[in-house]
Amino acid sequence: MPKSPLELLKIDHLLSSDERDIAATVRDFVDRRVRPNVADWYERGDIDLELVKEAGSLGLLGMHLTGYGCAGTNAVSYGLACLELEAGDSGVRSLVSVQGSLTMFAIWKFGSEEQKQRWLPAMAAGEALGCFGLTEPDFGSNPAGMRTHAVRDGDDWVLNGTKMWITNGSAADVAVVWAQTDKDQPGKGIRGFLVPTDTPGFSAPKVKHKLSLRASITSELILDNVRLPADAVLPEVRGLRGPLSCLNEARFGIVFGSLGAARDCLDTTLAYARTREVFDRSLASYQLTQAKLADMTLELQKGFLLALHLGRLKDDHQLDPEQISLGKLNNVREAIKIARTCRTILGANGITGEYPIMRHANNLESVLTYEGTSEVHQLVIGQALTGENAFT
Repeated sequence: MPKSPLELLKIDHLLSSDERDIAATVRDFVDRRVRPNVADWYERGDIDLELVKEAGSLGLLGMHLTGYGCAGTNAVSYGLACLELEAGDSGVRSLVSVQGSLTMFAIWKFGSEEQKQRWLPAMAAGEALGCFGLTEPDFGSNPAGMRTHAVRDGDDWVLNGTKMWITNGSAADVAVVWAQTDKDQPGKGIRGFLVPTDTPGFSAPKVKHKLSLRASITSELILDNVRLPADAVLPEVRGLRGPLSCLNEARFGIVFGSLGAARDCLDTTLAYARTREVFDRSLASYQLTQAKLADMTLELQKGFLLALHLGRLKDDHQLDPEQISLGKLNNVREAIKIARTCRTILGANGITGEYPIMRHANNLESVLTYEGTSEVHQLVIGQALTGENAFT
């Protein structure tokens, strides 16, 4: 009896019954709501935002946070949920990840009690959607150089600037926006602001004509003399530590999530190879095909074990940023290799929307560079190994 790639490794005994149940619940959600529709969303360059409320009803939004209506699951459960969501599409996982690991985490970790009470219960329920404004048109890997700035005007703050490549931006109810507040101390004076998206001067036009992450809303944020009250600032953090700690939360989800895209490619390819006949034999019966399948399965299994190990470290409060870089660098890099190799087995069928292979491959091109490019993660790891900072 043929086995699936992760069944071959017998991973179930490494997971608790609660972790297996959460993974099964999210997989069922993806099978019901995402798989039947995602090819159409991708073709249209859009996503059904009813998913937000449905994900909230399942407890998926901010699920690894505690209190304020959040589910309070462990890190491994959150990772497994990301894996199952990204098996549907990277855009769906991004929607959930930006909501929970970036926007909600920033409020939960650095917000005032009033800010938490105002936003977190509604966001956990899927009644409010958030976005996270850090990246700028000219500052991605170097956020310390951001041009968006906030100045005091009496008791208020006035924000001006532009953010780019912001997931959920055009549909969000609130944006966490990071801005310079001290021109004499770039980076050190960075503060986070909660910006309701109906604030005068705030706009979020969609980024159009994408060839990747098409089943996802990507936006530019424009802040034109956006006036905010004093209590809009996140009070518990100053400097890059704030946004970078949020990014590490999201990167952790990608360590697992990218494996979901790879698993879906491999499962699809296995099913295809068993039924596709070439020279009167199944494609699966050829040595070259089996060699590719075996190599891809091995990389998927190794990536899962790495992700699970990092998850256990996170649950034990022992996970360091450079370890997250190890996971993100390896698993996304291997996932995109798996997607490309699967495409070779499907041949011309692999480039059509009838199969998910090319959609996953295109999405992973974005996942490869967002939340830190591969090169950034190489430098993080290199610095941990050598003690030398090679960023500048």
